[in-house]
Amino acid sequence: MSRTTLICNARLVNEGTVTEADLLVSQGRIERIGSGLQAPQGATVHDAQGCLLMPGMIDDQVHFREPGMPHKGSIRTESRAAVAGGITSFMDMPNTRPPTTTRQELENKLAIGAQHAAANYGFFFGATNDNIDEIRALDPSMACGLKVFMGASTGNMLVDREETLNAIFRDSPVVIATHCESTPMIKSRLEQAMAKWGDEIPLSEHPNIRSREACLASSRLAVELARRHDAQLHVLHITTADELELFEPGPMEGKSITAETCIHFLIFSAEDYPALGNRIKCNPSIKLASDREALRAALASGRIDILATDHAPHTAEEKADTSYLRAPAGLPLVQDVILAAMDLVKQGDLDLTNLVQKNAHNPARRFDVRERGFLREGYWADLVLVDPDKPTPAIPERVLSQCGWSPFEGHTFGSRIAATWVNGALAWDGERVIEHDAAMALTYNRTAR
Repeated sequence: MSRTTLICNARLVNEGTVTEADLLVSQGRIERIGSGLQAPQGATVHDAQGCLLMPGMIDDQVHFREPGMPHKGSIRTESRAAVAGGITSFMDMPNTRPPTTTRQELENKLAIGAQHAAANYGFFFGATNDNIDEIRALDPSMACGLKVFMGASTGNMLVDREETLNAIFRDSPVVIATHCESTPMIKSRLEQAMAKWGDEIPLSEHPNIRSREACLASSRLAVELARRHDAQLHVLHITTADELELFEPGPMEGKSITAETCIHFLIFSAEDYPALGNRIKCNPSIKLASDREALRAALASGRIDILATDHAPHTAEEKADTSYLRAPAGLPLVQDVILAAMDLVKQGDLDLTNLVQKNAHNPARRFDVRERGFLREGYWADLVLVDPDKPTPAIPERVLSQCGWSPFEGHTFGSRIAATWVNGALAWDGERVIEHDAAMALTYNRTAR
């Protein structure tokens, strides 16, 4: 398969501008950007026909379920769903079975990525209450960041000791990414709900149990720790208007404390629980419509720096459990994130260049990703071509995630992912995944702290 490709007649969305241009890919990299480029002999020519050509999304938060949960998903299945959605690089979370809390387990996951990933891959190292020596010894070139669950998690991954948190924020050699919810506050609200409803807690109580107060208290603690220790902090999946006061507006450059939100918090609200039920149950919880509007505004102002998915698939059978206590939290989103965001662009709720800044430019900057996230000559050719005028019905038959369902079923997106390239290799042709061997481990522009 030719790795020299000329993409002509495109509208390039990059670094705050939309420009009509051609883009030449050679040896996996962007060789040239300009008008009227000529295809070298033997090159593949792809006529974009005026579609939008963007840097592929770098999703800084996914749960691809490997190792340990193959019935929910794997790096193979979920990365193929990702490229179909225009994601060319992903950063996978450590709460797998076993968890990625030792350097050996991190090396094991990198080996799985090398064998099975269809997109470029990075992995978070996981913090526990007792692995501070492993964290201190971590090679900054091996992990995209350090994940700290300052809220409920599996196994030993809930980090709640004050001494441990101070050591982590003082000594982490990489960016600290936090899940912020106060576990004692959640437990208290859950006990109150069980006293009232027993085992029949309605799903509508989810945002009251996984409450805005629990999010704010934990996010405030993370920010205080980061300021105390001059740490690099990235707070994941912000869900409330209340938390936004903790973050500065404006460009991300120069910030040591940054924030992320996820696509489902921009689309859904608590009003959707009656219709969608457990399909939109996630942690932290989807909250009020007023929070959703505040998050959209925060993307525009720069208080929120990154847009991600927190892709976390569960089977349809697991999600169909009618028990609030048993039904798992998490949604499959990698195949739909750009399409859902493009709907917001069409509605005037999100600027197109801001979308690219938040899903490609800023993740690359925040995690020091080398030579990705931009349409620049010499950078790796991670690209997504979006047809803004061709609709995509969200039907179950198109779902590539192992779980086989989407929270958007019944909706028709206004756009279509027309093609995705990973390191110059066509990975999605608009209809099907194209198998290739081009995916790489992410590399980082960083040295030991």
